[in-house]
Amino acid sequence: MTTCLSKSASKTMRLLTVGGLAVLMLACAVPQNDEAVPASHSDYVSDISWPQEEWEYSTLAVEGFDPEPINQFIEDLVAEEYGRVDYFLLIRHGRIVAEKKIERDYALLAANLAPDELLTPNFKNPIYNYDDANLHPYYQGTDLHTVQSVTKSINSAAFGIAIDEGFIEGTDVLALSFFEDYVFDRSDPRKERITIHDLLTMRTGIAWNDINGFGSETDSTYALENSETWIQFILDQPMYEEPGKVFKYNDGVSVLLGKILHEATGQRVDAWAKEKLFGPIGIDEFHWKITPDGEADTEGGLYLTGHDMARIGYLYLRNGLWDGKQVISEDWVRRSVTPYIADPSSEVSEDFTEYGYQWSIPKPKNGGAFVFGGYGLGGQRIMVFPEYDVVAVFQGWDPVSEYWKASNAFQTTILPLSLKKPE
Repeated sequence: MTTCLSKSASKTMRLLTVGGLAVLMLACAVPQNDEAVPASHSDYVSDISWPQEEWEYSTLAVEGFDPEPINQFIEDLVAEEYGRVDYFLLIRHGRIVAEKKIERDYALLAANLAPDELLTPNFKNPIYNYDDANLHPYYQGTDLHTVQSVTKSINSAAFGIAIDEGFIEGTDVLALSFFEDYVFDRSDPRKERITIHDLLTMRTGIAWNDINGFGSETDSTYALENSETWIQFILDQPMYEEPGKVFKYNDGVSVLLGKILHEATGQRVDAWAKEKLFGPIGIDEFHWKITPDGEADTEGGLYLTGHDMARIGYLYLRNGLWDGKQVISEDWVRRSVTPYIADPSSEVSEDFTEYGYQWSIPKPKNGGAFVFGGYGLGGQRIMVFPEYDVVAVFQGWDPVSEYWKASNAFQTTILPLSLKKPE
């Protein structure tokens, strides 16, 4: 089974280093001879590739994989064994080794939804109607796919650049110093103590109700996306805990981060990201929802292609470096993927996902690989595996189902089975 999609049948030349000798190898853009698997990872040493306008293609075997588990995994994705995935991309050493777009008729699926299956009934703002197949998951028939909460991770990257460049003094700055023009109840002194670090790590102490899930009458995110004044809605939420103490996933704090970035730099997040983040790494096309407040929706409003989602992951895999240019400081990348919510006194499950600066760090289990990434509703994933030099991307749209099954299986079973750990 061919798992690499090519835009041309032309062959590319590449210099590999094997056993200390420079060897010129001929690689076809469409994978060939995947059966020729190296005996072990130590038998294969590769240079890395930097994507230019397009990514370079290679093969599973050439990049050190046992192709059989990956090929079987892709067959299972097509058969919906792991839910409704519509795109999978696998990159090693900066080269695409597997790619599969799975055609799904989302218009037909949406048309057949029963009333009790609708995710977002009665939305005031049509761009937040998640049952509208013209907007979700693909944007108006293009290849731009909703990334949902992966938006948070990408906004964090843009935010880090603003700190690197001195527009924001640091993460210890008090968050409310950027909201002096807003009138809200400031009687609780805990709210005044919230720092940018607390926003980034979702330890603000701001109450946010998600007990009954998105779309329920009590869900705070549902109420936010139905609001005409997003910033005011978030600032009006009461406190329930001292900042910096308890992790609570809160879409609203990601919106506040976007507003702070705008206030600090003078550029709305979409414009800032285009100039400082997307442009330097070759992302030319994107769509970003704009809230009724006129801000970029930094809690879940970004649309990207799968290839460009991978560019974000690859930038973080390379510690903020892009083909010789430090786009984001290595320090910000390191801090972003450091878990901040581990608490020895907390009772958490074995599969508890830790959290950095708006980046998720799922705990490895059953011998699974260490990973960090951007994780979004409906199956959106940028997964970075530093020890394997791998980036994987998942896109899909089945938000009411177990959309995390595919990425979980890839982390815990498929990748370790198909690729030995480096010696």
